[in-house]
Amino acid sequence: MNLIVAADKNWAIGKDNKLLVSIPADMKFFRTKTVNKVVVMGRKTLESFPNGQPLKNRINIVLTRNKDYRPKGVVVVHDLGELLDEVKKYPADDVYCIGGDSVYKLLLPYCDTAYVTKIDFAYEADSFFPNLDQMPDWIRTDQSEEQTYFDLEYVFTTYKKN
Repeated sequence: MNLIVAADKNWAIGKDNKLLVSIPADMKFFRTKTVNKVVVMGRKTLESFPNGQPLKNRINIVLTRNKDYRPKGVVVVHDLGELLDEVKKYPADDVYCIGGDSVYKLLLPYCDTAYVTKIDFAYEADSFFPNLDQMPDWIRTDQSEEQTYFDLEYVFTTYKKN
């Protein structure tokens, strides 16, 4: 399984159930990686999308404890075991964890590749991603040239589990 995330210099990823910033090149990178693939997310992440609609041209799997939660166009699972059984139906390289923070933390041990857009800025935030640079079992294997969006600098990085 893969994961894909945009994080600031403190590994912050969101505030008030919203992304910290929307960078067009990051959105394009996300689409390129996940289109025609499987995306795994928590309920609040799905609800943060425009009109709470699932992402087009992807299989959307939502993890929630709410047994009555049945949005259209998604596969709903209620616990880790059920989720892992569901994602076994697909090639591991086609499955992307897309958040939020509790789902990232839950699934990190099951992921072997992390695509992290690292933004060189510190935002006010209330959700964070684990700092892969401080985890000895994760190694940065690739990093793009520095990009800019207005005055923001960022890089696309790839981490692999050792």
